[in-house]
Amino acid sequence: MKLAIMQPYFFPYIGYFQLIQSVDKFIVYDNIKYTKKGWINRNRFLQNGKDVLFSIPLKKDSDYLDVRERELSLAFNKVKLLNQLKQAYRRAPCFELVFPVIEKIIMHDEVNLFDYIHFSIVELCSYLDIDTEIVKSSDVRIDHALQSQDKVLALCKAVGATTYINAIGGQELYAREDFRACGIDLKFIQSEPFEYKQYKNDFIPWLSMIDVMMFNDIDTLKTCVSTNYKLV
Repeated sequence: MKLAIMQPYFFPYIGYFQLIQSVDKFIVYDNIKYTKKGWINRNRFLQNGKDVLFSIPLKKDSDYLDVRERELSLAFNKVKLLNQLKQAYRRAPCFELVFPVIEKIIMHDEVNLFDYIHFSIVELCSYLDIDTEIVKSSDVRIDHALQSQDKVLALCKAVGATTYINAIGGQELYAREDFRACGIDLKFIQSEPFEYKQYKNDFIPWLSMIDVMMFNDIDTLKTCVSTNYKLV
């Protein structure tokens, strides 16, 4: 059984969905500390030929809380964000099909940060026809005080994983021999370049999945998500 584990991200880049598609079970961390400078609640979209940051504003709270303990700010203007995206992509070829999906996600009435993002991940997987089982990390029975590789190995053992696939950026974090000693094959996923037309602008890679969806039909997306990467 192939397993991947990642933090929750809001409308992440296409590589996130390639990772989900490449495994049988995908664990999303909900009981990890929220980090301000990370990408959990923010990403980038295309506006007037430039990449622009968008984010989910959060209720002020302790910096030591887990993702599942954080809440969206009451000041989060969802309609304003939708209008920004609508203005940016209204001339994109797949706008009419994609915008209702984006609207459903952004207007979701959940206030818990993790549950709000979890909903978005599930909805986008449905759009992409990805049927991988998605599990919350806190629902897996392990010692959750474990850290880093020890925690990953514990999660792998708990769910019976024989292969663990991680994003390519984690190569320095994990040792193949440690996984092999536990009967687990460690692999890393590397997305291949995927360039597409963004109006008449110079191409800006690795933007939010919103951008990829707006400019590519569903068949192209499915092919890219399922084949346009390599495991090393």
